[in-house]
Formats: sequence, structure tokens, C-alpha cells
Amino acid sequence: MKTLRLLPLLLLFWANNAVAQKQPNIILFMVDDMGWQDCSVPFWKDTTAFNRRYRTPNMERLAREGMKFTNAYATPVCSPSRVSLMTGMNAARHRVTNWTLRKNATVDANDSLLVPPDWNVNGLSPVKGIEKSVYATPLPQLLKTAGYYTIHCGKAHFGAMETPAEDPLKTGFMINIAGHAAGGPGSYLGEKNYGNNGDGPTPPWGVPGLQPYHGKPVFLTEALTQEALSALEKPIASNQPFFLYMAHYAVHVPFAADERFIERYRKMGLPEPEAQYAAMVEGMDKSLGDLMDYLEQKNLVNNTVILFMSDNGGYCGSPRAGQAFTQNSPLRAGKGSVYEGGIREPMIVKWPGVVQPATVTSQYVIIEDFFPTILHMAGKKRLNTVQKVDGRDFTSLLKGNAVADTTRLLVWHFPNKWIGSDDQGINFRSAARKGNWKLVYDQKTGKKELYDLANDIGETKDVSADHPRVTNEMSKALARALRGYQAQMPAVKATAKAIPYPDEL
Repeated sequence: MKTLRLLPLLLLFWANNAVAQKQPNIILFMVDDMGWQDCSVPFWKDTTAFNRRYRTPNMERLAREGMKFTNAYATPVCSPSRVSLMTGMNAARHRVTNWTLRKNATVDANDSLLVPPDWNVNGLSPVKGIEKSVYATPLPQLLKTAGYYTIHCGKAHFGAMETPAEDPLKTGFMINIAGHAAGGPGSYLGEKNYGNNGDGPTPPWGVPGLQPYHGKPVFLTEALTQEALSALEKPIASNQPFFLYMAHYAVHVPFAADERFIERYRKMGLPEPEAQYAAMVEGMDKSLGDLMDYLEQKNLVNNTVILFMSDNGGYCGSPRAGQAFTQNSPLRAGKGSVYEGGIREPMIVKWPGVVQPATVTSQYVIIEDFFPTILHMAGKKRLNTVQKVDGRDFTSLLKGNAVADTTRLLVWHFPNKWIGSDDQGINFRSAARKGNWKLVYDQKTGKKELYDLANDIGETKDVSADHPRVTNEMSKALARALRGYQAQMPAVKATAKAIPYPDEL
């Protein structure tokens, strides 16, 4: 009789345990070109004037419910970050060091002194034997084999045209919404068919697969959100865990007026490009809120992880042309640079039952860390990949168990020329961070700069002369890492000799 009385309790325990062990749904919400403070959530010790400019209530909501990262990093430009995300490899190792587009074609600007190396212009390849690409086992493929229903929505940009990874379906995604080889949209406007049919730039910029919205006043961000929500119906109905890679084209150029939000910013007196940009940020935030609301409606909140990230720093435009679409100050520089403005990102993670709400961590992490972390969340602690994974699993950090790590070396490597001008600290640089020390190596001049990020987040004062020992140690550490990655270096045009590693000077 005692056993019979205990049976309901045992069944309840088994049921609760089964629920607790269920694989969580995972949403990776990736924004394009969003700067560190292009939102109302401060990712620093101070709330800035720029934080007060933007309206992102759903990012605020996510931060209240999750953990905010104040030292989160990506790479200087988009494709390297996305390939690192999909492979867990540092960009110096996978050699997709600049943005990709056409097969076997470089996008590097011409330089009078240096020639970029023969980098992997074709991006990621899930199959062996594709020239000028990195062969790797992609994240969605591993999640698919783990039982996940994998959905890609928005910008892909991890494989060049006419290569397998041009199509996200070839990388393990089961559904592809609007993803292809291009890194930006022809247009954000449904009235312009998102850049198709001769409106906007010529192919390949037209966003594919959104014909039902053509000719209608539906902003691209909204169309993608609606399609993502529709795609979620199938796995939810079949009680299958899902991985949604919600990769918005926003807030990449070409900017356009999202009429739902822009009047607020025009009334603030912002120049039209900045008003458009701010409205696009708010539209992105609405998408995040729509997804969070949907999870509540479907009673999925408690078993869904949301990770929020941007792929590189904010695009600053050209000061000489009077353009300043986003301001990363007090951070130095912006997209295309290894200075903090080009690589430091807004990042938030919500994991109900694991992450304490409204927590903040100053521990530094980098984009390749998402790969092992997401797989751990999905229950795959052992990584069966063809590539060497450089990223580190940060789930212990999310659980509040991690001890601060000031010994890890983060590395950025950009042996390329993204734009023609060097006046913003862009092009041909490598960098490393260890603790609060940051070394920047100018490949063109051989100059090595040292910054103390704890006291100089804006990298305004080079203290290499004051700390020669630290500069020397950081140079050696960066060089060791680059050699370990077999990193490519640019060459001097006149001699064809490769630029030396930083410890060889």
C-alpha cells in the first residue's frame, strides 16, 4: 500500500525530470552592423547620450530577463564573424578574413604598398574540395543531427555565389528564408521588391524568396519576422526542438525609412540618414519583441534560449563625406577596424532556469565561442567536427559558476583592405587582448600600440613606451597565436615579401 501511495509522486518526479532534460529551443538573434551602443541598453558603466537616442524596449526586456555581456566581441566585418559563428574557428585560422560575394573573386580595395594574401574568398564549405574555402562541419548540421529543426531566416553571407554554402540548406538548415550569398539587401522596401526586378542595385543584391510581400508597404525586417514565426509552427506542432537563426539584414546599408518609427527621430532633429538608421534599429527591436511575445503565446518561454549578438561594430560612414550614421564614441573607429569600435558588440543571453535574470558579466568572450556553447545547450558536449574549434564554451559563465579569466588571449586578424581610406584606423591590422591589455599591430607600418582598456576604453593613449615589457609579451603572444593558426600575412607590393609577424620586428 505504501508503494502505491508513492507511485503518483514517483510519476510526477519522472515527468518533471523528463521536462527538465528536454532539449531547449534556441533562438540566435543576429543583427548586422549594429554598434555597441546603438540601443537604449547601456553596455558600459555609463548610460550615454547615444543610448538615450534609441528606443529598444525589447532589448531592455531581454536584459532584465537574462545576462548582459559588456565585453563581447566579433570580427571587424561580417563574413569572418559569420564563418566563425558557424565553425567555432578564429578568423585567422579559417582565413575568411574579409567579406565574400562572387566565386574566386576578392573584394579587397587596392593599396599602394601592400597586397592582401590569397584568403578564402569563397567562404565556408560544408563539403571537401571547394577551392579557396574553409572546409568545416557547420553548426546547423550538428544541431540537425542532434534532433533540432533548423531554420535560417535573413542574411546568410557565409558562402560565395556558385559554392555550396551560398544556400543555407547545404549547411544543415532545413528551412531557408531569404538567405543567399550577398551581405546586404537591394532594398528594405516591399514597394521596391527588396531590390529585385530592376529596383535598387543589380543582382545579386535582390533579397530572394519574399515574393508575397513584393509591391506591398512591408519593411524587410517585418517580412522576415512574419516568415520566421510561420516557420516555427511546424516544429512546435510536432514537439520538436528548434534552432532559429534570426539573422536580420538590418541595420546594414542601404538605409531606408521605416515609416512605422521614423517620425520620432525626425522630430528629434536627427539628419535623415541617422533618423533612418535609428528607425531601423527600433524595427529590429520590434522583431525581437514579436519573437518573445510569440514564445509566451505558445508557452515556450521556459524552454527557449535567446542569444542576441551583432556581427561587427557600427558603420561610421566617412567623416570627410559628412556621413556619420552611427557613433561608437567613446570607442575608437567602427566597422572594418580592430579597434574597439569595430569589434565590441551588444550581447545578451536569456536561458530560463539557468541564467539569473538581470545579471551582468564583464568577462570577455568572442564570436567563435557561440559554436561550442550552443552545442552544449543542445546537449552535445563532445564536438564531432572536421575542423579544430577555437571557441570556448561559456555555459559555466551563464550558470554563474565561472571565475574571471584574465589569462585568455583573444585574437583578431585582418590582413585585408576593406575600404580605400586608412584614416579611420581600418585595414591591415592584427590585435590581441589579454586581461585589460590590448595590443594593436599595424601590418603596414610595423607600429605596435598598447592600450589599457580598464582606464582607456577609447584607446586614446598608446602606452607601449611606458610598458615595454607588456608590449613585448603581448607581441610574442599574438605572434604565437598567429603562427598556431597558420595565419596569412599581406605582402609588400614591391618585393612580394610577406609582412613579418609582430615579434619579428
